[in-house]
Amino acid sequence: MGIIDCDNASISCTLNLNEDASEGTSNGVFCIFVLVFSGGPGSGKGTQCPKIVEHFGFTHLCAGDLLQAEVESGSENGKMIEQFKKEGKIVSSEVTVKLLQNAMQKSTTKKFVIDGFPRNEENRAAFENIVKIQPDFVLFFDCSQEELIRRLLNRNQGRVDDNIETISKRLRVYFDSTLPVIDYYSSRGKVHKIDAQRPVEEVFDDVKRVIYKHYSQKQGIKTFTLI
Repeated sequence: MGIIDCDNASISCTLNLNEDASEGTSNGVFCIFVLVFSGGPGSGKGTQCPKIVEHFGFTHLCAGDLLQAEVESGSENGKMIEQFKKEGKIVSSEVTVKLLQNAMQKSTTKKFVIDGFPRNEENRAAFENIVKIQPDFVLFFDCSQEELIRRLLNRNQGRVDDNIETISKRLRVYFDSTLPVIDYYSSRGKVHKIDAQRPVEEVFDDVKRVIYKHYSQKQGIKTFTLI
């Protein structure tokens, strides 16, 4: 099985997954990875993830935010992460995954949308080995490099690296490292590709339809209410 394309049909729904359900990926845990084609920044996933939280009650986890929060905590682990960043080194997958695992264990829900992770095969393998679960599926936001560059140049967030040359390099690095992850999950029929170049609400219509269809079939019971 390959990547599953979403058609233009839309569906509006709310999700009420049973927290005690035993049909989740592992121990009743429901997990969605959110990745994008041609690079992470500017794809709109930062807009779509909060909407998933609002409509479906998932907990939103972002590896980058967790790393930054650990740095700001002043912990020994945080100091190590900060030093790695200063030296231009990449924080190990094990450190990142354990932060995600800790956040999942502390969460009051068992439903997670994990944003921009895994970024490479090492991340993916570490997550599966340490957390012992696989995602139910992957939301794969498809956005052309030209559109991503346009969005990044226009977002006006004061980033000094937002120029065409540096953006193109960032996108190429992201694409080269993330494509094997997409291929891995695609071969297992877990990837749902969504055209992210449309207006926000049109994109979210497809997101809702994917989530509704997947969990409705997975649970085998009526756990969704159409509105």
